[in-house]
Amino acid sequence: MKTVLVNVVTPDGPVYDADVEMVSVKAQSGELGILPGHIPMVAPLEIGAVRLKKGSGTELVAVSGGFIEVRPDKVTILAQAAEQAESIDVARAEAAKKRAEERLNQKTDDIDFKRAELALRRAINRLNVTR
Repeated sequence: MKTVLVNVVTPDGPVYDADVEMVSVKAQSGELGILPGHIPMVAPLEIGAVRLKKGSGTELVAVSGGFIEVRPDKVTILAQAAEQAESIDVARAEAAKKRAEERLNQKTDDIDFKRAELALRRAINRLNVTR
């Protein structure tokens, strides 16, 4: 079966680099499925899971926004933050989720609700990828 090279890169360095049969991401315009030979494109990404179909299994990478660049033979994901499912610290993600929920429940004016909401979405995404 044909494959496409996928690179997931963050400011801290590479997170994932392998040949896969299919890539599925959550772009701002909706869900995208990319197969080898896909037309070139660039799209902004939402906070979500990147699903990488490889053989009979699927690998997951949690990304916190960024961009995807697609070429017929290569897919590059430039993410603000990314973690493979097996490297996510579940206890830390649960604690981040709890902190964000507590911030959102506070009724004071000094809380940045948008920032707390994004932190909650990132924590939930990380937890979903580990399950």
